[in-house]
Amino acid sequence: MIRAATPADVPAVHAMIRELAAYERALEDARATEEQLREALFGEHPAAFALIAESDENAGDGASGAPEPVGFAIWFRNFSTWTGTHGVYLEDLYVRPEARGGGHGKALLATLARICTERGYQRFEWSVLDWNTPSIGFYKSLGAEPMDEWTTYRLSGEPLRTLAALAQSDENPN
Repeated sequence: MIRAATPADVPAVHAMIRELAAYERALEDARATEEQLREALFGEHPAAFALIAESDENAGDGASGAPEPVGFAIWFRNFSTWTGTHGVYLEDLYVRPEARGGGHGKALLATLARICTERGYQRFEWSVLDWNTPSIGFYKSLGAEPMDEWTTYRLSGEPLRTLAALAQSDENPN
């Protein structure tokens, strides 16, 4: 079952983000706190949205008798100047190892695809690590195509602060 995340899911999402970071060999880079996630997902101006995958096999295993989360997708809206429409950018998709192969990843992606089509969004995009061949194969099996001509760039840490220092302090872009 796929459902929208609730504030009560934040601890489970946080734990799975750390599991994903360990899988991606970058656990030390996963510094988001539960409080930051709660604000980003459920604050006054949400920056992102989350879906939860629950396994029918886990129904009743939790302390409350409710199904336990086995996966999640965190996404946000982006915008294409070429199509003139919003799209969905999938920031993270994760299914716990013991639940893989149960259709949860596909169900999460299908739900996001449905959100795109229902809202008239033209694109559904995400990134995957070059070495993650199981995920690449899975995405290709769904018809996703790699954007081979594009390279992702990132500014963070000191280079980000250095570039920011070049901006006029009296500018207010929003």
